[in-house]
Amino acid sequence: MFRFIIVFVVTLSTLFVLEMLEPVQTHLIQPFTSGLAQLSATLILPFDAGVSHYGRVLQHSSNNFAVSIESGCNGIEAAIVLIAAVLAFPAAWRYRITAIVLGFIAIQVLNIGRIISLFYLGQWNLDLFTWTHLYLWPVLIMLDVMIVFLLYLRFLGTKTQAVAASA
Repeated sequence: MFRFIIVFVVTLSTLFVLEMLEPVQTHLIQPFTSGLAQLSATLILPFDAGVSHYGRVLQHSSNNFAVSIESGCNGIEAAIVLIAAVLAFPAAWRYRITAIVLGFIAIQVLNIGRIISLFYLGQWNLDLFTWTHLYLWPVLIMLDVMIVFLLYLRFLGTKTQAVAASA
């Protein structure tokens, strides 16, 4: 357990520092975040022609309400927590990489739902938007990380039992 905590904290700290570096922000994080806005707009457009996007911003043409996807709202920090946990737990690298990729996808699918829901919630009720944005969605995103990690641990447990049974 002590090894897990040390590796988790070191990996988490390292990845958060790397994420904050200007070249990483410029060449990876900001383009990724703009891609989230574009994907969100693409998913909304068949149902609502009034949506547009530019950079990290989703905007509605009828009321000009807009949301900007900022750091902390792009799912990267949640993915970093998952990556640190997966890397800290001893397992075969193929399982770790699979867990990271599938976990990242799970986080981003939920995050796209978060972005779209907040986009419409903000047009309907700003107080509820603020509460949901600051309290509900962060908890749900981190709960997603925890569930993905627990499913990964359960998967590893079944692999361990299968190896023990075949021996």
